[in-house]
Amino acid sequence: MPSHNLAQIKIDNLEIIGYSVAGEETVVAMPQLDVCFDIGKAPDQIISINNVLLTHGHMDHAAGIAYYLSHRHFCGQSPGTIVAPENLLGLIRKIIDAWSLLDGNEIPANLVGVKAGDEHQIKPNLFTRAFPTKHTRGSVGYTVIEKRKKIKPEYAKLTGPQIVKLKKQGIEIDYPLEIPIVTYLGDTQHVDFSQLKYIVDSKILIAECTFYETEHSGRAEAGRHMHINEFAELIEKLQNQHIIITHTTQRTPMREIRRILKEALPAEKYDKVILLMDKRRR
Repeated sequence: MPSHNLAQIKIDNLEIIGYSVAGEETVVAMPQLDVCFDIGKAPDQIISINNVLLTHGHMDHAAGIAYYLSHRHFCGQSPGTIVAPENLLGLIRKIIDAWSLLDGNEIPANLVGVKAGDEHQIKPNLFTRAFPTKHTRGSVGYTVIEKRKKIKPEYAKLTGPQIVKLKKQGIEIDYPLEIPIVTYLGDTQHVDFSQLKYIVDSKILIAECTFYETEHSGRAEAGRHMHINEFAELIEKLQNQHIIITHTTQRTPMREIRRILKEALPAEKYDKVILLMDKRRR
């Protein structure tokens, strides 16, 4: 029996599962990419995913780290990988060590510290790149990027033996190609992310929009979260095909959130938007 009633979204051949309510819990996983953005309370559905990409250390995003690692070990799986801001690694290690003592068993873990601009390999051709956000000290977001090599146009019509001959001569016949699949912002105040092309061009954008009512703009600023007005400004400059909204406040009913979104966004942007918490089984 799954431990959580997670939202489920299908975009082409990719599945997004998760739960995200401001101040309660945030966990968003993409099983086909083998990544989980933040971990919340570690629902059972994400334990088999090998890579957790942690944006910051707030408990509603990070409370399940030790359980995730311990349960994988209990099930005979390889140690999970926690990719996290490098300034958090020492504290995360202390948490794991404390739980190991409480549990009476060592909890194996692969901890990887990152700062803005760093990359971590997920699969042979799949990488995640960290970028800075504006929430807590060292907080980051992540873009998952597929890296390929594409043959240069001038060599496209060559035969296999001709290509082999050129390679033996040390001639570069191809060039690197990056395909940004998904960007996860995590919790953040408004930042002009249009300065980063891999975010602009990501097929899927997963972004927080916490507050919606006019009188809540002060709460957004105080907590370093996004208000609908800032969210509208953010996505205006981006070219994402799909936009998934996370971290919605419980202060505003979902029906009212939908209405405000429709009024605040241009029709072509509104049509791309999916509210994560609107996709849970009732």
